[in-house]
Amino acid sequence: MCPRFPGRKRRLRHRGFTLIELMMVCMLLVILTAVILPEMRGSYQDSLLRATGRKLMDVFDLAYSHAVSRDEVDRVRLDDRGLRYIVEQRVEKQGQESFEPVTDVPGAEGDLDNRISFEVKDTSEDSTNQTTETASDEAATPDQSNPEAGNAISFYPDGTADDREVVLRDQEGFGLALRVNPITARVKIVELPRK
Repeated sequence: MCPRFPGRKRRLRHRGFTLIELMMVCMLLVILTAVILPEMRGSYQDSLLRATGRKLMDVFDLAYSHAVSRDEVDRVRLDDRGLRYIVEQRVEKQGQESFEPVTDVPGAEGDLDNRISFEVKDTSEDSTNQTTETASDEAATPDQSNPEAGNAISFYPDGTADDREVVLRDQEGFGLALRVNPITARVKIVELPRK
């Protein structure tokens, strides 16, 4: 019974969606999905590239801190075959200097995403007018004799580092450069144009 008019019965109408209305909603969802998915793919690739850059920055900071606090030369070696990074410390065994992985620090070793390619460049070759001295020439000598040193960045106990740059590229051709300042050992991220 209706409270306002006691003699009338309330007529209930049950109304649903028609098939045409449901089909129109489905078509709109398909169109929106077709427009949004390609944009999301690019943002996923971009976030993957930036996450890899942040991960490497953390590893560089770790190697820098370890080198300064332990008063020894450390390096970050990037393995392009296994897509791994390893923080290594210089050790002397039987009168020979070599590098061994740091085992007592969490995060000193890990994997890189295989969808991101990288290249380590020596930026001191690019600048002809600038000459900067790294920590010591004898400390850099073992790196140069090592064939794996091309993909390694050394951090020295006095707070300096090798003048290197790591270029990261995703599958879409977008890139980031991680430039290591040789005087402060700080890393600067620079966006690169699409390749």
